[in-house]
Amino acid sequence: MPILHIAVLAVVQGITEFLPISSTAHLILVPVVAGWPDQGLTVDVAVHIGTLGAVMLYLWRDVWAMTLGLVQFAMGRRNPMAKLAGYLVVGTLPVVLVGFLLDRYAGGMMRNVTVIAWATLGFAVLLWIGDKLGMTVRRIEHLGLGDVVIIGLAQVLALIPGTSRAGITVTAARFLGLERQDSARFSMLLSIPVIVGAGSLKGWDLYQAGNAQLTADAFVAAALALVAAFVAIAAMMTWLRRASFAPFVVYRIILGGLLLAVVYGWVG
Repeated sequence: MPILHIAVLAVVQGITEFLPISSTAHLILVPVVAGWPDQGLTVDVAVHIGTLGAVMLYLWRDVWAMTLGLVQFAMGRRNPMAKLAGYLVVGTLPVVLVGFLLDRYAGGMMRNVTVIAWATLGFAVLLWIGDKLGMTVRRIEHLGLGDVVIIGLAQVLALIPGTSRAGITVTAARFLGLERQDSARFSMLLSIPVIVGAGSLKGWDLYQAGNAQLTADAFVAAALALVAAFVAIAAMMTWLRRASFAPFVVYRIILGGLLLAVVYGWVG
């Protein structure tokens, strides 16, 4: 595979995985726009590993604290970080169940530009409303089980290409009153089991295909995705210290509008 192809896909995946702009939509659109063939399972698994590494590296304190919390919980001691780890499991279950059913019975029915365009536009508006109306009075430690269930159910909508898993979970968190940085932080923590699950499934498919060897392409893709994702996370969290999600909303509206113009023949 040409190095340019690998680099573009890895960087796009890395940048868009944790920003509220939909990595799935961009990964579907890039080959369409560039006229490239499907990148294959090896690169898919590699970029998942890269983005997983980036979020665990950036949130290493949370990951370490949850690990210690679970150890203490197993020893009979109560620990709030063990509860947070449990919340991540609860928040992940709805998308795992619905995703399994869609994959089994619906396939790729929604993977088309029209769906991406409307989802990109519609959920941009919802993010803007949630960010405007949502108060900034709650932190992650204030989350209850009901809040996590709501965010987990909202995450199911990310199975619609163009929605953005990060975007819809942040939107739900903002409606629940979480501060912007904490909304993004919880969304990223919630991505860890999702990425592990998706990467494991793709890895199993790769193993069954009899092509599980690590190639140079895979190493390059994983490294580029890790660096791009880490930079994107750091930039977003720095931005959210003093500003809102407005730039992401504007980007989504522009992208969705352009896609709709192409789909319905308003341009060209």
